[in-house]
Amino acid sequence: MHFLDQAKIYLKSGAGGPGAVSFRREKYVEFGGPDGGNGGKGADVIMEAVAGLNTLIDFRYSQHFKGARGMHGQGKNQTGAGAKDLIVKVPVGTQVLSEDKETVIADFTEVGQRITLLEGGMGGRGNASYKSSTNRAPRQHQPGTPFEEMWVWLRLKLLADVGLLGLPNAGKSTFINAVSNARAKVGAYAFTTLVPKLGVVSHKGREFVVADIPGLIEGAADGAGIGDRFLGHIERCRVLIHLIDIAGTDPAEAMRIVEDELAAYGAGLEDKPQLIVLNKIDLADEELAAAFAEELLEAGAEKVFTVSGATGKGIPALLDAVLSYLPDRTVTEHPQGEVEIEEEAAEWSPI
Repeated sequence: MHFLDQAKIYLKSGAGGPGAVSFRREKYVEFGGPDGGNGGKGADVIMEAVAGLNTLIDFRYSQHFKGARGMHGQGKNQTGAGAKDLIVKVPVGTQVLSEDKETVIADFTEVGQRITLLEGGMGGRGNASYKSSTNRAPRQHQPGTPFEEMWVWLRLKLLADVGLLGLPNAGKSTFINAVSNARAKVGAYAFTTLVPKLGVVSHKGREFVVADIPGLIEGAADGAGIGDRFLGHIERCRVLIHLIDIAGTDPAEAMRIVEDELAAYGAGLEDKPQLIVLNKIDLADEELAAAFAEELLEAGAEKVFTVSGATGKGIPALLDAVLSYLPDRTVTEHPQGEVEIEEEAAEWSPI
């Protein structure tokens, strides 16, 4: 499956149908008179959030959505048929932004949520509606009100309860594979993860969704690397798990780099609860792990968890801590798995 988290599309509602100009001409009818019906209403453009989607790839190949116009009125006072509304289906978590990306028009956060973006035109009046005591044979009618149109940007922010972050090669893919049903690619090199991954975690009778994004590097908020583009996917998370490689050069420096990038990105990421996790403890002895944990506490961490994504050591205690930040509910079904990305030529400016 290809992954696309932004797309620009054109929307156009249907114009109203014109009213009719008609006169009764039945044989043996003494007084005929006008009988032109009104035109039908044009199609509204409605956007709806649906389950089962986690990409905007459909909009890569179909960017224009045009509603049908209303039918024209007819004789015998027949009103034209209204056009069927055009429903555009998007994944949950999609934001609709104006063409200049400055205004958020809609934000879909629940399955079934619907918003009418464009109103269809009203049908025009037929000549029968103009009949009066002083105007017995009117010939005027209305053409129907015109359509509405607009270009919008769609941006997808995946809905997840927990977000994973860290420097490249911090062990995030191994971790999400160990705790969830995801099957992320694992490799001994930086930027193994190229697009976000979703997985469902089951722990102590409860379930929650965890999202893994590509690793961050220093300067990511200014466009360095690829992780900055996907920070939006963890904006909605309730808690963040910050994985730090115990085999890295300096765990305290690694923590500082990621926290600085979150602050530079903004959108409230720096204020979200963070669980600092020293990962890959299977590669070090207990004394070294304790020393690094103390370093992280001195650098500002409230608590440090030590885990091994490869062996599973320490993970149950970490998941217990995660549950304390989540409501007691079952998870909404989310697609998960490894996906490929379709790049956009235009740069994305985070809102």
